[in-house]
Amino acid sequence: MKRIAILNGPNLDRLGKREPEIYGRATLADLEAALRAEFGKSAQLEFFQSNHEGALIDKIGALADAKADGIVINGGAFTHTSVALRDALLGAHIPTIEVHISNLYKREDFRHKSLTAPACVGIISGLGLEGYHAALRFLLKP
Repeated sequence: MKRIAILNGPNLDRLGKREPEIYGRATLADLEAALRAEFGKSAQLEFFQSNHEGALIDKIGALADAKADGIVINGGAFTHTSVALRDALLGAHIPTIEVHISNLYKREDFRHKSLTAPACVGIISGLGLEGYHAALRFLLKP
């Protein structure tokens, strides 16, 4: 059984409350429950959210040491600002899919550039929470 980590960065703990017109009304707990319902029998899922860059970097290092099979990451604003997060993903050597709930290219110009994307196998942007499901389906392909 593959071990996949779903990492969420800053402000994603506010899903359902923060800008529901962009991010929807479902909470992070709702997302986790939906992912467990769909993939819990086919993968060992691990969820982690932090508003702190260093905590995410530490988690990626721990996943590398534990030889995780994949990462789904929504780095939030760190996507656009964090060279350190990019370096952690590159150094982990774990297949990673970057996910964004909103379509980054319909938003402010500064969101159009992802520093972490070059460290990822692929990017899903604008599919809402379904993007997490699509990322897991991809990582779980035989």
